[in-house]
Amino acid sequence: MGWTLKDIPDQTGRVALVTGANSGLGLETTRALLQKGATVLMACRSQRKSEAARRDLLDLGRTGVDLLDLDLSDLNIVERCANVVQERYGRLDLLINNAGLMAPPRRLSVQGFEMQFAVNHLGHMALTQRLLPLMEGRSDARVVTVTSGAQYFGKMQWSDLQGEQRYDRWSAYGQSKLANVMFALELNQRLQQQNSTVISLAAHPGLARTNLQPVSIAATGAWQESLAYRLMDPLFQSAAMGALPQLHAATASNAKGGEHFGPGGFASMRGMPTRQPVARTARDPQQRERLWTTSEDMIQSTMSKV
Repeated sequence: MGWTLKDIPDQTGRVALVTGANSGLGLETTRALLQKGATVLMACRSQRKSEAARRDLLDLGRTGVDLLDLDLSDLNIVERCANVVQERYGRLDLLINNAGLMAPPRRLSVQGFEMQFAVNHLGHMALTQRLLPLMEGRSDARVVTVTSGAQYFGKMQWSDLQGEQRYDRWSAYGQSKLANVMFALELNQRLQQQNSTVISLAAHPGLARTNLQPVSIAATGAWQESLAYRLMDPLFQSAAMGALPQLHAATASNAKGGEHFGPGGFASMRGMPTRQPVARTARDPQQRERLWTTSEDMIQSTMSKV
């Protein structure tokens, strides 16, 4: 028997922020943390969907849930969200960077970045940097960044990060998911060097049924993908199972900074959470440093114009 929801330690008194908390992995993560006594801040782009999710949780008797407006594609809104957390709570114990986009047609964020890179990576990096001071000094404070198996075929297109010369939506997705795990590892290294009390970890859900797949199909109208998902359906696990690796990273007493968790079953696509290797590029400190400085320059260049 592997690690399950029953193994989550008591979270009473802890404040957690989950991005993309209104559905899929984020909703299951929110539900599990609430059941263990945490106050959970549901940071979501859709106010309508987040309010509906919150009502469902309250109907189940789950208290301690709050809503935050967060659109990761707009760094100004990311900054406002962080300000609300600081003003409303003044502290944070868990940050779970869960929200994401998967393989849409090429679009640009408010600040002009390729949308998947902006939402999956840059927005989460900006949010994390802004919230870290609220986490410093807190007992067992953790940042968990959710990646995917796409990291293993992802490649950093340093000469064309924004897909201006050539855009392939799946390559851009793999790049953004590789960036997620590179960021998580680089953040942990930097926190260690600063003697911080905060640790950073990564997790991936394997093949989990979430709204990412239907949203991707709806955005592109790709019947081939729809067929592929139907054929692969027996391999998919539930969103609740897919959320276990990030919950393990966020709460397990034996999880350590710099670790990466995913399903331990068939081809790391399903099963109970176990420690998993990261993509080769993510193990390269020079590549991680390059991503960090490049991303930081992007974030600061746009925020300085506000």
